[in-house]
Amino acid sequence: MSDILTHAIAALSEKLGDGFEGSAKFQIKGEGSILVDESGVREGDGDTDVTMIASAETFQGILEGDVNPTMAFMSGKLKIEGNMGMAMKLGAALS
Repeated sequence: MSDILTHAIAALSEKLGDGFEGSAKFQIKGEGSILVDESGVREGDGDTDVTMIASAETFQGILEGDVNPTMAFMSGKLKIEGNMGMAMKLGAALS
């Protein structure tokens, strides 16, 4: 597992606590994928309610609070596939 994924999993675990109601996948270009669901946060790939695709820089900015997820989506830096409502719920949980 890359350092970027390790850091992202730790940061997401801290922000989301005991898990997330629903399922989401963060696909970090060139690094891999992170799954988030009621079981917690872990590296992996699979079917989820929503998939968010971004570069490592954009994803790191979102986790650190330097990048607004909505603005990243509007500017094309963050792509969302699947349930937009679930994406908004997750964005609110990360803020």
